Amino acid sequence: MTLQSTKQLPISLKSGRKTDVRSQFAALCFRIRNDKPEVLLITSRGSRRWIIPKGWPMHDKTPGESALQEAWEEAGVKGKAFERCLGIYSYNKYIDGKKGLPCVAMVYPIKVKSLEEDFPERGQRRRKWFTPKKAAAKVVEPELKQILKTFDPKLLKY
Repeated sequence: MTLQSTKQLPISLKSGRKTDVRSQFAALCFRIRNDKPEVLLITSRGSRRWIIPKGWPMHDKTPGESALQEAWEEAGVKGKAFERCLGIYSYNKYIDGKKGLPCVAMVYPIKVKSLEEDFPERGQRRRKWFTPKKAAAKVVEPELKQILKTFDPKLLKY
């Protein structure tokens, strides 16, 4: 059996609200420094814990494009999105202080070309580069820890 590469199609959200989906697209933003990968973490707005950018699916955008958009809004990232899901992690999202909404986040790699100083959520979050191993130690979600620990950008074609 051979796997055929197919182009990821945009998602249509015409039939419902994006919050009905309960799945999010997350951005594992990376760069190569001194021949070694680094990943970008940001702080959440509420608890200030270390996370990766993520958000709801967006109409007429692929998962990778949605992850790149979130990386721009939350961290000022300009870069290239890949349509290869690196893994999935689960967490509870608290909206307006209400009971946690169970969510799954699908993680897509983003090769960072630049970090802009002026972006929509500037001043609401911190951002910092880490080695994948140190980033894994900073996040809370066990599945995300594993995705970060095993991340190897050499497996991507860029």
